[in-house]
Amino acid sequence: MGASCGIDWASEWHDVHITDEHGSVLAAEQFAHDEAGISALIELLHSHQVECAAIERPDGLLVGRLRASAIPVLAIHPNQVKAARDRFRAAAGKNDRFDAFVLCELARTDRHRFPPLASSSDETLALRTLLRTREELIDARGALANQLRNHLQAFWPGAERIFAEIDSPIGLAFLERYPSPGDARGLGEKRLASFLARHKYSGRRTPTQLLTRLRNAPQAVVGELETEARRASALSLVSALRPIVEQIGQLTSQIAGAVRAHPDGEIFLSLFKDPKTIITAAGLLAEIGDNRNRYPTNDTLAADAGQSPVTIQSGKRTNATFRWACDKRLRNHIHVLADSTRHWHPWAHDIYQRARARGANHPHAIRILGRAWTRILWRCWQNHTPYDPARHNALNKLLTQQ
Repeated sequence: MGASCGIDWASEWHDVHITDEHGSVLAAEQFAHDEAGISALIELLHSHQVECAAIERPDGLLVGRLRASAIPVLAIHPNQVKAARDRFRAAAGKNDRFDAFVLCELARTDRHRFPPLASSSDETLALRTLLRTREELIDARGALANQLRNHLQAFWPGAERIFAEIDSPIGLAFLERYPSPGDARGLGEKRLASFLARHKYSGRRTPTQLLTRLRNAPQAVVGELETEARRASALSLVSALRPIVEQIGQLTSQIAGAVRAHPDGEIFLSLFKDPKTIITAAGLLAEIGDNRNRYPTNDTLAADAGQSPVTIQSGKRTNATFRWACDKRLRNHIHVLADSTRHWHPWAHDIYQRARARGANHPHAIRILGRAWTRILWRCWQNHTPYDPARHNALNKLLTQQ
């Protein structure tokens, strides 16, 4: 066994600790987070023939550079590092150099417990980038929509209620045309019908129903100057929201094209009945990846997806608790898969209903179904084969019993 390395990363510098197989210190230095610093860091690791580097994150620029330099990376969860600190200290002190030392010791003595990061293809990394950018834009849209909703509730609640979603294209178009009660003073059924037709409104409400919503909302008593200020604020928020909504739509189209073109795309798409769930299929593919060595068993996939409970046992007492430490994105996507299939898939519906009959609440029953789906998903993924209901033995057995 050769040299091991621990890296405590930060936004401006990185502390590096390198030891040989016996724990003797070979280097303990700090490098700036710039091109010269990172190049010098990697050169130092190569000069000491470091066999693996432990760090508290699975991605990022530094991790990418290490892997590109053929240095195996052990991504160690911060909770594991926190639990290991007391092995090497008597007091509760902590600093970056000490954390680099702890990481290095974990890499030296426990590297068999931390499998190196499995690389993914360029197609998978590109898909993951598109999805995470879309998530960030959705968060930004939600924050701006909440601000806009608060403004309207204070001086024009009807505009907030007329359409189901205030940040929908039709909702933004309405506020852009009628940003205050005064602007909508002459709005009638014919004018609203013309507006809806012009913007290709696809909702199920008639102009009469929409006007009723608008006029039945409570009326605010607001001064003239405040009304003008709130009108300007509403227009500003609409102007900020509109390009974000458009970019989310464009990213969704790009994601749909990327997942269909991906070599493993059909595996994940085959699990869904509704084409609108393309984002969930893409999310599963992006989080699980295409490197089959990452999840050698379906149990490892279920644990990383938060679908298997954590057992706490002491003496004669055993409890199963919710798994908090997991890939939160992957867990959410598995939950969407489980919740959507329970409505139309006979096998999924049966598992969910039996879980509820045993006393499980809805979230618990969804996790039970999600755990069952991870077994199927893992097998399809390992075999490079899309899901085929005709080969699903449990489903076919259930159908013959009905």
